[in-house]
Amino acid sequence: MEMENQLWEGYVDWRGKAAVRSKHGGMRAAVFVLVVEVLENLAYLANASNLVLYLTQYMHFSPSQAANSVTNFMGTAFLLALLGGFLSDAFFTTYNIYIISALTEFLGLILLTMQAKSSSLQPPKCDKKQQEMQCQQVGGAKAALLFSGLYLVALGVGGIKGSLPAHGAEQFDGSTPRGRKQRSSFFNYFVFSLAAGSLIAVTLVVWIEDNIGWQWGFGISTLTILLSIPMFLAGSSFYRNKIPLGSPLTTISKVLIASLLNSCTAPSSSNAVASMSSSPPRCKEEEEEEESTKPESPSECLKFLNRAAANTESSKLKCSVQQVEEVKIVFKSLPIFACTIVLNCCLAQLSTFSVQQAATMNTHLGPLKLPPASLPVFPVVFIIIIAPLYDHAIVPLARRISKSEMGISHLQRIGAGLVISVVAMAAAALVETKRRTAAHDKLDSDSPLPLTFLWIAFQYLLLGSADLFTLAGLLEFFFTEAPFSMRSLATSLSFASLAMGYYLSTLIVSVVNSVTARAGGEPWLAGANLNHYQLHKFYWLMCALSGLNFLHYLFWANKYKYRSHALPRPDHGGRGVASSMEGRDIG
Repeated sequence: MEMENQLWEGYVDWRGKAAVRSKHGGMRAAVFVLVVEVLENLAYLANASNLVLYLTQYMHFSPSQAANSVTNFMGTAFLLALLGGFLSDAFFTTYNIYIISALTEFLGLILLTMQAKSSSLQPPKCDKKQQEMQCQQVGGAKAALLFSGLYLVALGVGGIKGSLPAHGAEQFDGSTPRGRKQRSSFFNYFVFSLAAGSLIAVTLVVWIEDNIGWQWGFGISTLTILLSIPMFLAGSSFYRNKIPLGSPLTTISKVLIASLLNSCTAPSSSNAVASMSSSPPRCKEEEEEEESTKPESPSECLKFLNRAAANTESSKLKCSVQQVEEVKIVFKSLPIFACTIVLNCCLAQLSTFSVQQAATMNTHLGPLKLPPASLPVFPVVFIIIIAPLYDHAIVPLARRISKSEMGISHLQRIGAGLVISVVAMAAAALVETKRRTAAHDKLDSDSPLPLTFLWIAFQYLLLGSADLFTLAGLLEFFFTEAPFSMRSLATSLSFASLAMGYYLSTLIVSVVNSVTARAGGEPWLAGANLNHYQLHKFYWLMCALSGLNFLHYLFWANKYKYRSHALPRPDHGGRGVASSMEGRDIG
């Protein structure tokens, strides 16, 4: 018994042996994850933030084609986080998925570096100012090489995003207040690490790409992701790795099918609940975390799923109450997930149209000429400053005021980010109006406009702030609310929201162009010259959509009830977590 108390039940070390409490887990192990995230995000964002210019200047894409290609690439990378999270939960550990994914990204970056280095693997060079019609867009085998490299990188990034945040969060004991507070700090510093990697990417590496050559930019990314692997492996002796418990999709499918098959069955009151023995094995930490909310009968929400727990003679497929409640948790989280997609659609503009806007403006800052893709430095520096301040000053103050363990709830953080996104798109529309006014007599000129690119910094700063609040809140929300067997998959939903935002951006651009063209005028967002675009109208449209999205979020956030220990209220004594955490987090 004493030996059992010294082990992390449900966890193993990197050799597959039982994890020991005194050796594995804790902030010591999580520090390696944070350092690795700095390197990983540097490797990814160094190219993603500037990719739209690479595609237009070297691969001869039009601005709208380049914007859609970048959003599709980034959307695919983040959507594949679901695959990484699923494999981590079902078959492999987060430890193994990270190593495989990093090697995959490394291979993709090698292909991109080779193409950027060799002019024979690029389309013929041309001077758009003199012979625009002779600019030949990349095609054939060269295009295949380009997209093979990009989507190998996307596959690797997806696997990393789906495994690394959950791997770091798993190092903390969620059954104790100290462990939960450390886990909350980890998510704040995970976003800090994202920003630290971004800072190097959008300053040093982007400058190298624009002034020395893209082969050097891709080469630095290749070396960085390679270095992240031994850095990750250096923490192997400290990690505790959650044992995969089988496919979470199997549980979800089983409950849905059982509720459908048993829909015509009238369960009796004496045997309405299936035996809990049909649940998958659960580790001690999971039992401790959910002891106060362990159901004896199905809850009243989403009643149609309760049919899956019917245990009558005519029941065709039986599920445990625990399985039913876990699936309900997933379903209740989906509206929160959906409400963040529009925000991420706004964030997609920072990698596309915002970079192109800045490229038409005066990019000098004193004696220095800064590359347009370095604009994210403003929100990145802000995040680097505010993340530690938030963790060490704002949250402790909020805890004292609210007398709660967390101080500021996950849903409050997400809501704050959504509000800021509305303001950000309004600012973007106003700045674009000012830029168009400055370009009224230089519509077809390639010379910089007499307007500093620092005006674009407003939308970068506001959207970066929105991302800080929303991403950290989402990561922690999904990890803490998800069933133990689905944590990696649930956490990857945060990045899947980014993916859906990028895809939605592509769809909205296409729909806007189609609708405005049918109205008898020129499409708002089409052509080779950004000065002819009606980008300010597009930004006002995004502002309106963001406002409606926030109202939609308020509805679901006010209905949500927390299931975990995230927000206990001491003044409620021994009452259950669910009853003391009525979902009144926004408004």
